[in-house]
Amino acid sequence: MKGGGRAVGRYGGRCRRWAATSRRWGATAFTALSALSCEESGARPTATVSAPDSADQVLEGFSHFVTNQGVRRSRVEADSAYFYEATQITHLRKLRVVFYNVKGEEGSTLTAKSGTYRWQDGSMEADSNVVVVSPDGRRLSTERLRYDNATNTISTDRRFSFDRGAEHLEGNSFRSDPDFRNVVTDKPRGVAGNGMLLPGQEESQR
Repeated sequence: MKGGGRAVGRYGGRCRRWAATSRRWGATAFTALSALSCEESGARPTATVSAPDSADQVLEGFSHFVTNQGVRRSRVEADSAYFYEATQITHLRKLRVVFYNVKGEEGSTLTAKSGTYRWQDGSMEADSNVVVVSPDGRRLSTERLRYDNATNTISTDRRFSFDRGAEHLEGNSFRSDPDFRNVVTDKPRGVAGNGMLLPGQEESQR
């Protein structure tokens, strides 16, 4: 269906792959999503109306499980999802991502104003007011963050702030697993838990 449509409803599922075919999108958003070869776990959309932009399909209320080799990695949710068949990319508005740890338990939660999901490899990019909060209260804030599904890492090349209790860290880049067990930064500066300044903090205050 050229121009696509807006489906009112919620879609959920574990998507194993995006079928790289030239098939045309169907009359409803669910028909289009069936081409993704996903395992359904949500309700079918209930209505389709004309989409205002060039997206092939537009869904209101989106929920999708991301897996890697059968292991659940995250749950992606958004108020609106814009599907583009040619690039196999979905643009998301009001994004929320829940990451799962190795035990399958819910871990850190990411929120952002917008984001991009790539169906080919399950990678994501979050933009604008990106915040990641771990279950124990650690908090990462930045303007852009990338999630790599293959390595299960989050990273940014933008300025960031990271807080853990009394510790406050800032820097020019950040890389970690979603639960902040292994953190790598560039030119870190801030205050450690004992009140001591971290390297680079004295220079940044001049």
